[in-house]
Amino acid sequence: MTATRSILALLFAILVVVTAEVVDLTPTNFDSIISGDKHALVEFYAPWCGHCKSLAPTYEELSTVFKHATKDLVIAKVDADAHRELGTRFGVQGFPTLKWFPKGSTTPEDYQGGRSLEDLASYIKDKTSINARIKKVPTDVATLTSSTFDEIVMDPAKHVLVTFTAPWCGHCKNLKPTYEKLAKTFATEPNVVIANVDATAHPDLGERFGVQGYPTIKYFPAGKDKAPVAYEGGRDEADFVEFLNANAGTHRSAGGALNAAAGVLDSMAGHVRAFMNAEDRAAALKEIKTKVTDAKDKTAALYVKAMEKVVAKGDEYLAKESARLQKLLKDETVVQAKKDLFATRANILRTFQEAFGVAETDDAEVAEEKPKEEL
Repeated sequence: MTATRSILALLFAILVVVTAEVVDLTPTNFDSIISGDKHALVEFYAPWCGHCKSLAPTYEELSTVFKHATKDLVIAKVDADAHRELGTRFGVQGFPTLKWFPKGSTTPEDYQGGRSLEDLASYIKDKTSINARIKKVPTDVATLTSSTFDEIVMDPAKHVLVTFTAPWCGHCKNLKPTYEKLAKTFATEPNVVIANVDATAHPDLGERFGVQGYPTIKYFPAGKDKAPVAYEGGRDEADFVEFLNANAGTHRSAGGALNAAAGVLDSMAGHVRAFMNAEDRAAALKEIKTKVTDAKDKTAALYVKAMEKVVAKGDEYLAKESARLQKLLKDETVVQAKKDLFATRANILRTFQEAFGVAETDDAEVAEEKPKEEL
């Protein structure tokens, strides 16, 4: 009777452990769970190990995204400091050590890949054809790895802001919502990238760029010389936006809208004054077109288009079109890329009004229906 109770107690303990998301292995249950009946990934760790602590949340998440496959796959861990006989048995020399036990075998293979969720999930898929069920939250933050870092960050056409973070870092977690907002603010800027790298999953990148703590934020300017600049400013969205505007030549406001400087070209100011104060605006436009020769400058082309509209419709076009654009900018159904164009055009039209002293029309004077886009 006593022997029966002991066996039942042991089976109950094993059942409880196996139904946990990450299976805790001990010398008592190791061989019964890692028996060759299923594929198994086993982490040998020590509670005091910093790298083990860094991996822990990712490893827990890994077990979650493969929870649907527990009939074929075990995600497990061993406290090899408490159970040194298991570490010795499998030749564990340091922590964490990950070993893969393929189905049908109790002889492990060393796992030598990356330690991000994507790296681990990809490895398991390659070994088993089992897909992870990863719920991807939409984000405008570019996730960097050792293999993608240079392709994205070292592109001479791109201004890149990079946070080097660790999954367990409290300050990193606090920064994340603000950083997500920042990425959304610059999502429509083709030459600006807001990026992140898990420096614990990719320690080579942390070492390469002298990362000593988390989060570390570095700015990589566009151009051939991609020497990073340490970001040491504030951590509100407005602080980051101000920094990027000053360094990348952008004209954003916190929240994503373009500011009043977007689209305003100093090179066109003289042309606008000459046009608005000319007695014969058609003739003035014709002369300006001969001077604005860069057909690739889309912003300068918007100035010319506005002049053509004024010639065709008169000064009242400026007030009416400005009011229409302001209504569109307040319309939540308009996507940001379109709002960028509308804001740029509104700023350009403002320079025409200021050059001739034409007052803007209040929104209330504009009909409720949305006029068709003219430009």
